[in-house]
Amino acid sequence: MTAPHVPVLLAEMVAALMPRDGALYLDGTFGAGGYSRALLDAASCRVVAFDRDPAAAKAAAALAAPYRDRLTLIEGRFSEMESLLKPLGVDAVSGVVLDLGVSSMQLDDAARGFSFRADGPLDMRMSQSGESAADLVNRLSETELVQIIRDFGEERFARRVTRAILAARKTAPITRTGELAALVRRSVPPSGTIDPATRTFQALRIAVNDELGELDRGLIAAERLLAPGGRLAVISFHSLEDRRVKSFLRVRSGHAPRGTRHLPAAREREPSFRLLTPKPVTPSSAELALNPRARSARLRTAERTTAPAWGEAA
Repeated sequence: MTAPHVPVLLAEMVAALMPRDGALYLDGTFGAGGYSRALLDAASCRVVAFDRDPAAAKAAAALAAPYRDRLTLIEGRFSEMESLLKPLGVDAVSGVVLDLGVSSMQLDDAARGFSFRADGPLDMRMSQSGESAADLVNRLSETELVQIIRDFGEERFARRVTRAILAARKTAPITRTGELAALVRRSVPPSGTIDPATRTFQALRIAVNDELGELDRGLIAAERLLAPGGRLAVISFHSLEDRRVKSFLRVRSGHAPRGTRHLPAAREREPSFRLLTPKPVTPSSAELALNPRARSARLRTAERTTAPAWGEAA
């Protein structure tokens, strides 16, 4: 891990969660600990943080020391926060922050296989377990690969990329990021300043880590855990994530589009959230100058009402 992870929209997240003394907050994606530290520094509160990456969990011990018993780190997925909190006797919290996507430490470590900018093993596993990107690239059918690259990468040339992959793997398995990036670049016409491999790598990373499923389950878990008046802050980095967060909060805050005689509205339910950001908060020009990776970040926030959680049946 060669570069520090710079937390994006940090001040805006703290302002939204309004940490207070004695309250408990959840950081669903600990990473380098930037959001957890900001919450702990803002008030005499407690933070329970989650990270599925064993490397992040190991590095967190030194970060936790200055805060003594106010910071607890749990190695695990934020989608499982309810069950992971049970041993601690926690069933309600005052705030939840989710910083989605890949961290700078993961992206900048070539051995983790997330980036097309440096050659490394084609891995991309956040938890360092389960199927890797190489496993998917070499095992899946043409139909399955096209669907992943098209739907998760929003790649117009998904079929062309897939056919290049299928042709290459007939000769030998594709095992390196550099090899895959070169295949994609030969298949996708250049457009602007974005590397042609960007969308395919994003798609595979999302598939390997079930990132959208994790997000859906994590939002539902946060809804159940947040006490009335508790706040949710979600920072996303691409349109697939942001659309999911936007839809979840709009529906549960009563802002979903009304039905028509052709498409009836869903059964009326009492809103479980109050929107705090009808439009997403984006980084300032000053932040972008310091951290260009923040350019696609979007922050959406909402406050939990006294209504029962909608759960998965929403």
